[in-house]
Amino acid sequence: MDASNIELAALAGDWLRRTNKFLVTAESCTGGLIGDWITNVAGSSDYYLGGVVAYSNQAKMAVLGVPPGMLAQYGAVSEETVVDMARGARKLLAAEVAEERTIGLSVSGIAGPGGGTPEKPVGLVYIGLSAAGFDRAYRFIWLEDRLGNKRRSAREALLLLVEYLMGNPRESHV
Repeated sequence: MDASNIELAALAGDWLRRTNKFLVTAESCTGGLIGDWITNVAGSSDYYLGGVVAYSNQAKMAVLGVPPGMLAQYGAVSEETVVDMARGARKLLAAEVAEERTIGLSVSGIAGPGGGTPEKPVGLVYIGLSAAGFDRAYRFIWLEDRLGNKRRSAREALLLLVEYLMGNPRESHV
């Protein structure tokens, strides 16, 4: 992890503290990278409740409560699924604090090099953000290798979180 990612994770933590919010993550294509970056910051246990790596559709359904019909209709890499993943993480992991104070951050995509289709190419990623009265999905297409696509996705997810916490949430890309 380079210094800029450490700084971004620390900035997210500062804003979570300032706003008295807690973070939970639901990651698919990033494989826990967001949670790794967040927990590389000392004191992150003050605001990070935990995360789920739900890589398979079965895990998305069984752990996060994503309905099978949603996955059948829209697929794992979709606006609908990432919003439901973020909501599911909030419900699952917010036991020790009020769900209203918890923010769910989720990612699902096609990191590559295989797995893409003309409709959903390699590098397609959706990032979901769920908070009290706020559910939004963002769509990106990265043009890097597998690790680059994972890093770009994790970084963008943290940027979207910081913008939301600062009171300036970005409009949806979908």
